[in-house]
Amino acid sequence: MLKTTPPGRGSRLLRPLGDDALHARHVGRAGGVPLMVTGEFDESDLGVACYHSKLGAVELYLGHLLDGPGEYVVVDMTAGADAFASGLFTRFDLTFLVAEPTRKGVSVYRQYRDHAEQFGIRVAVVGNKVTCEDDLLFLKEQVGDDLLTHLVQSPWVRAAEQGRTGGELEPHNQHALNVLRETVDAHVRDWDRLHRHAVEFHLRNARAWANDRAGEDLAAQVDPDYVPGGPAGG
Repeated sequence: MLKTTPPGRGSRLLRPLGDDALHARHVGRAGGVPLMVTGEFDESDLGVACYHSKLGAVELYLGHLLDGPGEYVVVDMTAGADAFASGLFTRFDLTFLVAEPTRKGVSVYRQYRDHAEQFGIRVAVVGNKVTCEDDLLFLKEQVGDDLLTHLVQSPWVRAAEQGRTGGELEPHNQHALNVLRETVDAHVRDWDRLHRHAVEFHLRNARAWANDRAGEDLAAQVDPDYVPGGPAGG
């Protein structure tokens, strides 16, 4: 299998936090939230493997995941165009771009938006570390209708990052998080688009390098009769 291998009839598909060996082995808890982590390098990787060799596992996992309404899988990714070095950016119903009210923060958003719109990827901007009305106006001027909501500078988050616990997240920031969840809930899953992108990027990788490495045509891994979003195993 490649990181891009799309599911097909007979594939072992996963349910979020399902009763399977992968989740049993790799899911931990952080503050009561189920968490999986990728990206660690060991000694044999140093100077040899790139970060995308680690992200391939995430792409493969999401490509074989059957999550439904009321189930949320949140993936924290690196910022900027680096996300487009693989097909991982196509694996989501909605991408939230976090942008601080600075020219640099907005430039990252524009770079991502310009690549994403070529593939019909839906993007919403979340302003971060907004401290005053001028910050918010700057984001509105630069981002326009893509600005969904914003977070204000948070003493609670800073304390948590320093290892101090207690208190609650500020009401405005709690409201912003609710807006994110409501926006995701209102979005209708497009299984056909997700599968179409999976097949497209698999064929790209097959032609670019994987066929030569495998010694066979990996386009044969695409099942033309597979119905995306079906029950596990079919």
